[in-house]
Amino acid sequence: MRLSCQLFTTLREDPADAEVRSHALLARAGFLHKLAAGIYVYGPMLKRVLAKIEAIIREEHASAGYQELLMPAIQPRELWEESGRWERYTSDGILFHMADRKGSEICLGPTHEEVVTDFVRRRIQSHKQLPIHLFQVQTKFRDEIRPRFGLMRGREFIMKDAYSFDASSEAMAESYATMRGVYERIFSRCGLRFTAVQADSGAIGGAASEEFMVDAETGEDAIAVCHATGYAANLERAVSRIPTPPETPDKVDMHKESTPGAKSCDDLVALFPNLPLERMLKTVLYKAQWADKDGVVAVLCRGDREVNEVKLINHLDALHLELADEKTVAETSGAAPGFAGPVGLGEDIRLLADASVEGVHGFLCGANETDVHLLDVWFGRDLEQPETLDLGMVQEGDSTLEGDGTLEITRGIEVGHIFQLGTKYSESMEAYFTDENQARQPLWMGCYGLGVSRTAAAAVEQGHDENGMIWPLPIAPYSVALLQLKPGDEAQDSLAESIHEKLEAAGIDVLWDDRPKLSPGARFKDADLVGLPLRIVVGRDAPDGRVEWSLRSGGDSEVVDAEEAIARAVAACEEKES
Repeated sequence: MRLSCQLFTTLREDPADAEVRSHALLARAGFLHKLAAGIYVYGPMLKRVLAKIEAIIREEHASAGYQELLMPAIQPRELWEESGRWERYTSDGILFHMADRKGSEICLGPTHEEVVTDFVRRRIQSHKQLPIHLFQVQTKFRDEIRPRFGLMRGREFIMKDAYSFDASSEAMAESYATMRGVYERIFSRCGLRFTAVQADSGAIGGAASEEFMVDAETGEDAIAVCHATGYAANLERAVSRIPTPPETPDKVDMHKESTPGAKSCDDLVALFPNLPLERMLKTVLYKAQWADKDGVVAVLCRGDREVNEVKLINHLDALHLELADEKTVAETSGAAPGFAGPVGLGEDIRLLADASVEGVHGFLCGANETDVHLLDVWFGRDLEQPETLDLGMVQEGDSTLEGDGTLEITRGIEVGHIFQLGTKYSESMEAYFTDENQARQPLWMGCYGLGVSRTAAAAVEQGHDENGMIWPLPIAPYSVALLQLKPGDEAQDSLAESIHEKLEAAGIDVLWDDRPKLSPGARFKDADLVGLPLRIVVGRDAPDGRVEWSLRSGGDSEVVDAEEAIARAVAACEEKES
């Protein structure tokens, strides 16, 4: 492809709203154009990247026996009511929904569990028809509260979703294991470094799930990993052995302490320098919403730990959860924020405790009175031990749950999420089959999502330098950047055209920069920005049939015969296919 025949423009500066490198570089190189917040035009170069990712996805799914279909983006509310998810998604505010001209409510699909379950339940009667494996590549829509990071968190994005339908939990687990292998091969073939981690199932549901994270320092997701044991989990799901509390102090009576302006643990440490942070318990108030009610929930947590809100909302089985505002805190505790405590809290307030409070005695906590805390509070004497469970966030340096390793917090970009759904949707939507004994049984489902456009952005986050993108060869928009430094020069024209023809004849996609009246410096700058992995430069050595060969990923350039450069390009592209 001649670059002079392409719509190709670049920006000199990063867009003002670009917070991550993938967004900035894709926009600067003309791959991406912002139409509105979280809504983008994918330029011709980016479309080629997406096509290559999709081709790998289709090949790997076909090899695992999955059939491709295409489901509609518009979905009726009635299906979502059947599954019970309409309230959860509308409460979270991420569902685009509207009424059609007849007044029927519809939504733009953020996911397709309901649609595929309806499709299969109308076609499956007997266990003899199982298993069923289906997938699609489709545009999804989610009304993100704060669209950001370019393709990382948009309101419209391209996603692959697959679904398995089996006759038993054991068969579902086998389908899940098969898809786990499919994902490993997909991301490996895309040339990405990734980690599979335990994850929270969220609004999708199901008993078990894993996320596939592309390793990147700029990733928005935190991951807890232990290299010694191989443990890896999303921070929302991660568990650890909580460091033991300090020694139990002498038992004295609970009493009030004046703590003017001490709204945080840091403030309290300044007032009580001899009191360990582990003996300070904070009471965090939340507003929770269920389908039939609202309420306030209080969570006790040790001063050196943090509440994990995902674990909390899952335990509460709530539709929505948010920190209580100043007014709610005052109405609930009778005090300003920072002074709420468990002693004397209203009976209508549900009180929970994170497991970190186990064994903590003689602690400091809010007194439900502004500028006052209680000291030397004991469970069993001054208040009953609340319902206590793991509601905490793991921290760097924690021991693994078994105590045989240490957790490290790294960062990654979620590009895939796989679930064992079980019978969550089949039971609520009455998707049944008859087994060998003619008994009616619910289908066992698995669900497997992969962000296609997100994978492209993650590749840039993982591969870039100060000059631009560095695409992995398997998904680069073109494999070879052919730079002709002086178009119109007879020797260069002849050699560049010969290289271009031979590479294309070998099935290698090459981008020939033949733009007239452009300085060599500008060509190299654009080539670095676009980041094609292999580079051949036709310049002053063209009369001798020699070119400059280099890799975008780094290393010294070499002057070689043109035929040698072609051979190297062919060999590199053949290797990526093996």
